[in-house]
Amino acid sequence: MHCADGATCRNSEIADESVPLTAFSSLLLAPQIHLKLSLSGKTKPRKNPNSRAELLFVMPVETPILPVKGKKNILITSALPYVNNVPHLGNVVGSVLSADVFSRFSKLRNRPTLYICGTDEYGTATETKALETGQTPQQLCDEFHKKHKEVYDWFEIGFDYFGRTTTEKQTEIVQDIFLKLHKNGLLEERTTTQPYCEKHDGYLADRFVEGTCPKCSYDDARGDQCDKCGGLLDPFELIKPRCKVDGAQPVPRDTKHIFLKLNELQPSIEEWFEDAHKKYGWPANGTAITKSWLTKGLEGRSITRDLKWGVPIPLPGYEKKVIYVWFDACIGYPSITANYTDEWEKWWKNPEDVSLYQFMGKDNVPFHTVIFPGSEIGTGEKWTMLNHLSTTEYLNYENGKFSKSRGVGVFGNQVRDIGISPSVWRYYLLSNRPETADTQFEWQAFVLSNNSELLANFGNFVNRIVKFVNAKCDSTVPDFSASYTDDTFDFPAWIARVNTLLAEYVDELEKVHIRAGVRKLMEISTEGNALLQYRLDNANLVEHPERTNTVIGLALNLCHLLASLASPYMPSTSESICKQLNTSLAHIPDVWTPEVLKSGHKIGKAAYLFTRIDDKKVTEWKAQFGGSAESRAAEEAAKKKKQEEKEKKKAKKAKKAAEAAAAAAAAENGATVTAAETSPAEAGSVEKATEISPADVESAPKVAENGGKETPLRGPRTKDDFFKDLVIRLKKPTDQ
Repeated sequence: MHCADGATCRNSEIADESVPLTAFSSLLLAPQIHLKLSLSGKTKPRKNPNSRAELLFVMPVETPILPVKGKKNILITSALPYVNNVPHLGNVVGSVLSADVFSRFSKLRNRPTLYICGTDEYGTATETKALETGQTPQQLCDEFHKKHKEVYDWFEIGFDYFGRTTTEKQTEIVQDIFLKLHKNGLLEERTTTQPYCEKHDGYLADRFVEGTCPKCSYDDARGDQCDKCGGLLDPFELIKPRCKVDGAQPVPRDTKHIFLKLNELQPSIEEWFEDAHKKYGWPANGTAITKSWLTKGLEGRSITRDLKWGVPIPLPGYEKKVIYVWFDACIGYPSITANYTDEWEKWWKNPEDVSLYQFMGKDNVPFHTVIFPGSEIGTGEKWTMLNHLSTTEYLNYENGKFSKSRGVGVFGNQVRDIGISPSVWRYYLLSNRPETADTQFEWQAFVLSNNSELLANFGNFVNRIVKFVNAKCDSTVPDFSASYTDDTFDFPAWIARVNTLLAEYVDELEKVHIRAGVRKLMEISTEGNALLQYRLDNANLVEHPERTNTVIGLALNLCHLLASLASPYMPSTSESICKQLNTSLAHIPDVWTPEVLKSGHKIGKAAYLFTRIDDKKVTEWKAQFGGSAESRAAEEAAKKKKQEEKEKKKAKKAKKAAEAAAAAAAAENGATVTAAETSPAEAGSVEKATEISPADVESAPKVAENGGKETPLRGPRTKDDFFKDLVIRLKKPTDQ
């Protein structure tokens, strides 16, 4: 296919001569072709040789969780992790761990809640990785599905079902959505120009092409996306493209593909987006990314590829192509649910009774807020669509990036060998969750969070009161009254403060403010320590037994409340508290009344929740996970080079600005002074001034008019002051 001027069209650049799939319409209606898909089993989709009917490593479900009419039913997904590598800490906290916190919280609020996740297994990345490791794609998927599950199990991630996308259910549901979009006229065939490797005689999917990013000059950008700047790319945009298989330079060659008409779906997507992000309070980054896509205008997007590993296209003539992962990955959520229960549509086609919460890193936003919703809308069916979006920025490692190849950072399969409990890891990652900006994983902060927060605050409170009751009260809750008060301590006011913090905790987690929620948890623990600090000692036990018994009763009941509030963040710690209190976990209440552990209740034995980490471990772990000396040196050299290039560009820009400003000032005064005629000292002053950003104005030194010497500022300067000074300095030579 060619454009009007005869040039070959490429990908989304085709507009005028796109060909609707009308040629296939009659075939779709012909029953003997079996293209129309029904999940009832009366007709069958094209079989996928890659899919499996049964999931590996997953136990069968006997009694599935289903929505309950009239209740707030919560459906939770976390971005499906890809199977080409082991997740690092940033991957863990960005989606699966954050979603786990909200899932546990929702269940403790007594709501029917289903948390679904699984491995995303189709696509180019799988073929690429399998090629590197000498495995078949299926072997690779089996290996990494198991590795991912083991990592998440260690982190105590409480999925209700952890599945995978290489299943018959995935094939059925993907093909069903595909055919409904086709029936509704939202798919079209286009002839595109794709990279072709003549050396191994095959078309190259986007990820099989590597080269230099045209936007940020990163040397290892892929043909679909640059991992450094996040820009979406076309393989032909890359500078010096190369085949990932053999390094040969690919050549353009025509091939036919099917495109989803996102441009026709844009009005409906925009209407849905405007309602959802305002009604449910989406985070700023998710809203901004979606708006950016919609503002630029959606274009038809290819949803097929020249690959073998994927869901077959249920149309004749496409037997050697598959549906692309950008289209089918999010469909993994309903397909994994379908493997969990045959009644999956009660979750996924029930928007009146189900609220959908989706967790992901910001790089996954467009697929969940544009492409998947567009596909759902395009089917004409009543899908449960995204309500609450929770996105994160990036978690970096010690002011750098996690890198498996360079050995930089901690990856999921390494964590257990460090010897620190999952609760400590979960607490630090969640209290450092990159919700509104990038955050850093730092070993010093990790150790400090354990020693100064978990151990000194939370652990100290629980251990102190349980040990006291073990030793002084025969492990028995004494007679106490929650309404007791005296002139030395206002117990009702203390209970009111706890309830205020409880309400704030619940409110933060209802809004999916995970990091703020864990802060409220620690504030409630601080109130517990304050209560114990109020004379919980042997003397008071003898001299003021009623007062002391009240302190004990309130403190033990607060421990029980903390067990519930800590459970979403540190489930094993919560279990330990309940064991020490000899009771079970309770739902998170709206209002706390300290009456669960009543007088006469026997508690268990005290046990340490946390142990101190030696500060010396910081140096040891930094060395262990900081990469090789060679890789660190190379990284520092690259940073230095990048900074030098940045400074050169900055200086060049400043020089041009100075020349332009000098010329403008000279012209204004009727002079012909050029930048070349300006003295070096004066030119330097101008360049230095133009390099100061408005944000630095208040703290920048002021260049005086007496020879360019610097004197301290005599008060805050504004942006206007800065530019007035610049004009004065530029005019001075002509004024003399």
